[in-house]
Amino acid sequence: MFKIDYSLNPGKELNKIEFELDEKKEPIISIITPYYNSQKYIEETANSIFNQTFPYWEWIIVDDASTEREAKEKLEEIGKKDKRIRIFHKNNEGPAAARDFGLENTNKSSKYIMFLDSDDQIEKTYFECCYWALETNPKASWACTDVINFDGQEFLWRKWYNPEWEKDENILMMCSFIRKSDLEEVGGFCLKEKKIYEDWYLWLKLIKAGKYPVRISSLLTWYRIKPIEESELKKSNSENKNRAMKLIDDIKKDIISTKPGIQYPKQDYDWEEIQDKQPSIIKLKTKKNEKTNILMIIPWMVTGGADKFNLDLISRINKEKYEFTVISMLPSTNEWRQDFEKYATVYDLTSFLDRKNWISFINYIIQKSNIDIIFNTNSQFGYNSLPYLKARYPKIPIIDYVHMEEWYERNGGFSRDSSNYESIIDKTYTCNENSRKIFINHFGRNEKEVETIYIGVDDKKFNPELLDKEKILKEYKINPNGKFIISYICRIAEQKRPYLFIEIVKELRKRREDFLIVIAGDGPYLQEVKNRVKKYNLNENVKFLGNIKQTEKVYKISDLTVNCSIKEGLALTSYESLSMGVPVVSVDAGGQKELIDDTVGVVVPCMQKETEILNYNYKEEEILSYVQGIEKVLNNIDNYKDNCRKRVLNGFTIDNMIEKMEEEFDNIKQNPNKEKIENGYGLKKNIRIAKELITRYLIESQAEYEWMSNKFNQDNIHMILKYDKKAKKEQFYEQTLEYKIKHPIVVLLRKLGIYDKLKQIIGWEKH
Repeated sequence: MFKIDYSLNPGKELNKIEFELDEKKEPIISIITPYYNSQKYIEETANSIFNQTFPYWEWIIVDDASTEREAKEKLEEIGKKDKRIRIFHKNNEGPAAARDFGLENTNKSSKYIMFLDSDDQIEKTYFECCYWALETNPKASWACTDVINFDGQEFLWRKWYNPEWEKDENILMMCSFIRKSDLEEVGGFCLKEKKIYEDWYLWLKLIKAGKYPVRISSLLTWYRIKPIEESELKKSNSENKNRAMKLIDDIKKDIISTKPGIQYPKQDYDWEEIQDKQPSIIKLKTKKNEKTNILMIIPWMVTGGADKFNLDLISRINKEKYEFTVISMLPSTNEWRQDFEKYATVYDLTSFLDRKNWISFINYIIQKSNIDIIFNTNSQFGYNSLPYLKARYPKIPIIDYVHMEEWYERNGGFSRDSSNYESIIDKTYTCNENSRKIFINHFGRNEKEVETIYIGVDDKKFNPELLDKEKILKEYKINPNGKFIISYICRIAEQKRPYLFIEIVKELRKRREDFLIVIAGDGPYLQEVKNRVKKYNLNENVKFLGNIKQTEKVYKISDLTVNCSIKEGLALTSYESLSMGVPVVSVDAGGQKELIDDTVGVVVPCMQKETEILNYNYKEEEILSYVQGIEKVLNNIDNYKDNCRKRVLNGFTIDNMIEKMEEEFDNIKQNPNKEKIENGYGLKKNIRIAKELITRYLIESQAEYEWMSNKFNQDNIHMILKYDKKAKKEQFYEQTLEYKIKHPIVVLLRKLGIYDKLKQIIGWEKH
C-alpha cells in the first residue's frame, strides 16, 4: 500500500543549491505571499523556496498590516535572507487584495505567478516542473500538482481536473503556478472582501475566460491544514458564508463553455518529431565542485530488488564525493520516491512532460548539473536513448547495471539491450558471475567491459540480535507449537512459481507434520494460491501475512526460507535470509549458488524452461528435489544456521557493494574508454538515426504506456461524484481509462469472458 511520511515536509531544512547565475537575468517567476501575523510557519515556507532547483524567481511578501511585534520582526528577518525577496506593507484588506497588490508590483520580466501562502511548502523541483509543463504546453494557463495535506490532517489530494466539477465544488488549490498574462487578462481577484472563497472565485474567472490547466501528477505541494479555530471562513457567521457563495453562484451563471485540462500521465506520442532543444527554456548551470555528478536513469521507484539496489546505492554512497540526479520514466505511484529524495534530486518525467520532450529535458539536466557519468539501470527508454546521448556528449562515459537475463522477455531482456549498445557503454555491471558469463559467452561481450558486483545486504538492519522472536510471533498471531517455520517471501506472481511452492508443501506434508508455512507477499496469483491451499486442505499448515515491509521480522521467526523462482539474478531474499541466520533452499537460477553453498542451504536444479513459465504441470522429480532439500536442512538445522550470517559477512554486504561501485565511478570518470568516445563522435554525424531509435521505441511502447497511465489514474485519482454520480463516473472513465476498446479481438475476448483473465496470465498485471 502506498504510504507517505508526513513528517518529511520540504521546508524542514535549508539545502540551498548554488548556481552560476546570470546577474543580468531578471526573474521569470514571481512568488506572491500574503502575510498577516504569520510568523509561526514562514521560516519553513522560506526554506522550501530557497531550496528550489530553479533560481530565477522573486518573492513578494505582502504584509497585510500585521499587528503582532513577533510577526513584524520575523518578516524583517526573512527579508534579509535573500536579495530576491521584496517586502511590501499595506492596509488590511484580506488575502485576495494582498495577492492583487503583489501582482501589481511584480517585475515586468515575470512570466509566471506562483501564489504560496505563508504556511504552505513546495518540493524543491516544483518551480522547474511547473515551468517546463507550461513552456511545453503554451496554451495552458496554469499548472497545479497533486498535494500532500499535513499538520492538522494527513491525506493525499489527487483530483482529476474537470471544469464542470469545479463549478460544483472547489477541487483546486491556491498554491498553483499561473501564466501572468492570463491572470492579468481576467483582472486577478478583484476582491477586497474577507472571509470569502477567493481562490475558487479566481479559478471560475479563468474557466469563464476559456482557460485550462496542466495537472502534474507528482506530489509537489504541501498544504497545511489549519485547526478549525484558525480558519477564517469556517469560523465566520452564516451571513459571511452566504455572501461568499453568492459571489460563486453569480460567476457560475456566466460560464457558457469550458475546456478540459491537460493531465499527466498520458499516452501522447504519435510519430511526432522528438524535441531535443527547447528554445524558450532558460539554460541553467549549477556551480562546479569536486563531486562526481551522476545521472541515474531508472523506470520507477517501487518495491523491488532492482529498485532497492538503486536506493541502496544513492543512500549509502559517500555524499561528499558523489551527487545523483534521478530520472524515472514509467507511470507509477513511486512509493519509494520520498526515500530517493532524501539523497538525490528526482524527476518523474511521466508526471509533467509529453514523451516527445523527454530527451530535451535530459539534455537540459545534463548541461545544468554538470553530469560526469550517465548510469542506466533497468530503463528501456534509457537504453534506446543512449546512442543519442553518446552522440550529443561523446566524452561522458555511460555505464549500466543488469540484474538478470530474461529469455521470456525479448530473448534476453535488459541483457540484450545492454549488448546491443556495447559500442557506447564503457562498462556493464551485473549482480552475479553466472550472468557475466552469459554476457561474454552468449552475447559476445568484451570480458574486460563486464564486471560482477554483488548487490549485498544491509547486515546492520538484517541482524537477528536486534529483534525479539516471541514478540513478533505474538504480533503476527502465530503459535508454532514447536514446529519449524518455513517462509516464502516474494511477490506472488508467475516468475516466482507460487503454484510450484504449494505443490512442494503438499508433498512435504505427506512426509511430516512438524512445520508451518508463512507466506509474506501479494500479487496477481495470491488468490489462486489461497484457493489451492484450501483445495489441498493445507489451511492448518499455511499462514498468509500479506505484504510485509519489515521483512526482517519474518526472517527472525523463520527456520528456513524457500525460493523456487524460474528466474533470478541473485535474490535479495537469499541475502537477507542468510544475514538473519536463516538457511535457504533455492532454485539454481542466476547466481544463487554463488551465495548459497552446502554450508548454508541447498540449491535445487530448475527443471522447467523459461518459455514454459505458464505450464503449471510441474515435474514430480522437481517437486521431490525441493522436499528432499528442505528435509536435509531441517534435519541438521543448527549447523546450517551457525554458518549463514558468517557467509554474508564474508563479502556479501552492502558496504562491500558501495566500496566497489565507488572505485568504479572514480575509474570511469578518470579513465573514460577512448574507443567509446570515438564511437560517440561517429554517431554525432548520424544523430538523426539515433533520434529515430527513440521515436520507434515510443511508438512500440504506446499500448503499454497507455495502459500504465490509465492504471495509475484508475488507482490514484479521486473522483468528485457529488450530484449525478453515474454520469460523472462514466465521464471520468471515458476521459481517463478509455475502456471502450474496439479492436475486434478484444471485443471477442470480452464476449467470451476471458479478457481480464488473459491479461493476468500474460503478465499485464505485473505493472
